[in-house]
Amino acid sequence: MKPATMASPGRVGVLMGGTSSEREISLLSGKAVLNALQGLGVDAVGIDLTDNWPAQIRHADIQTAFIALHGTLGEDGCIQGLLEIMRIPYTGSGVTASALCMHKELCKQVLNKAGLACATSIPISKDGPIRYPVILKPVAEGSSVGLHYLTNKQEWLELHITDTDAWMAEMPVKGVEVNVSVLAGQALPVVEVAPHSGVYDFASKYTAGATDYFCPARLPAETLGTCMDRAMRAVTICRCLGAPRVDLIVPDGGEPVILEINTIPGMTETSLLPKAAAKAGIAFDELCRRILMQASLEYTPHKGEV
Repeated sequence: MKPATMASPGRVGVLMGGTSSEREISLLSGKAVLNALQGLGVDAVGIDLTDNWPAQIRHADIQTAFIALHGTLGEDGCIQGLLEIMRIPYTGSGVTASALCMHKELCKQVLNKAGLACATSIPISKDGPIRYPVILKPVAEGSSVGLHYLTNKQEWLELHITDTDAWMAEMPVKGVEVNVSVLAGQALPVVEVAPHSGVYDFASKYTAGATDYFCPARLPAETLGTCMDRAMRAVTICRCLGAPRVDLIVPDGGEPVILEINTIPGMTETSLLPKAAAKAGIAFDELCRRILMQASLEYTPHKGEV
């Protein structure tokens, strides 16, 4: 597990962009973080990662990396592994936690084994899910990319999916969808998301006015406390650092059910982590500073190792 803090960040590179399906969202997050850090007087530069990531990072001559990448290569342990090799401390979770949480099915298995309830998985055969309705989503994507609500086999066939191993299906859970961001091990206020479409997909997340947000969520205080406790337990079990966000659904009269853990939440104007931080009295620039000051490396060579 990575150490929790660092002394001085030096020159900070805000890593953004990338090549995943979430590139545009990453650019928005990265630019917001870059502006905040520069406003605090931090020597920060933006690095839009495109084709030769090691060369771009080397050329920027940075001492610390603030990761604002989402999705494949940025949130799955890959950029974290590269920074470990380059010996550049970075924000957020380490290689292992990042890879685990990006693979939603494996992460659910770990959480279930620890006694935390997660959405029920539905097996997918070559002909599609074995029952309907289901929530269908890629095993390793973020920002609700590729999220589908399927009610019958015909809807499955219309997707023309050939690699079923890259997808997972879950039994829909009716209830209040909430999320809990955990900053430096402490849960922030619970945010409720109420998409007008009824499904919190990519469009609902990033289209202004498509979703109503309530912070704190419109739930009893005891339920809010349970959600916060479950979120903190989940990130501790998976060894997440920085400011991960845990997404949950609270069924009517039931216990909170964990959907997934997002190790690098969005930092855009519509993102949930900044909303929760603001409710806790933490301004956006202060949120960025706190995340930055946790930057570290996961692996420290023993004396005598190269």
